[in-house]
Amino acid sequence: MAQKESQGVAEKRKGRRGPGSVIGSSAAGCVCAVLSIYGGGGAAISRLLQLGFVASFCTKLSDTVSSEIGKAYGKTTYLVTTFKVVPRGTEGAVSVEGTIAGLLASTLLAYVGCLVGQIDASEVVICIVASQIANLGESVLGAALQDKEGFQWLNNDVVNVINISLGSISAVLMQQVVLQKWYP
Repeated sequence: MAQKESQGVAEKRKGRRGPGSVIGSSAAGCVCAVLSIYGGGGAAISRLLQLGFVASFCTKLSDTVSSEIGKAYGKTTYLVTTFKVVPRGTEGAVSVEGTIAGLLASTLLAYVGCLVGQIDASEVVICIVASQIANLGESVLGAALQDKEGFQWLNNDVVNVINISLGSISAVLMQQVVLQKWYP
């Protein structure tokens, strides 16, 4: 925290998360879990919701790890919309170090999801790709709109809901389009 404060990239409230952060980070996964358990729709829908569940948390983990590693160790950070070099911590900025760390984190969690039977091996790749698509989308959203006039409502918690929902939805859509597999 001291390093981040000295660099001017520390989170508000000394990094403590509030209820909005918890809800924003878990809403998509919780919806998928509850619907998978209680929603009906049969085994096929339940399996798609399990994929959405795993993808949502792969997206969140990738986002958090890439952000933290990028802020702490990113040698050069680029604004995703223009590729101009910007200071660490800039909304919409990405670094090679952060991106690789986020990709590895997503890969690890997707693999764990496969090991515990939530997704199959082909869906591991889908979760990883979906998480990276969603995180790219979040960076574009942050660079283009966050902290801009007229978009004060678009805070980190709202962006997290959008990001994680996009990861979950992207995974389900990719499973249906790429694998074209409905579970019995």
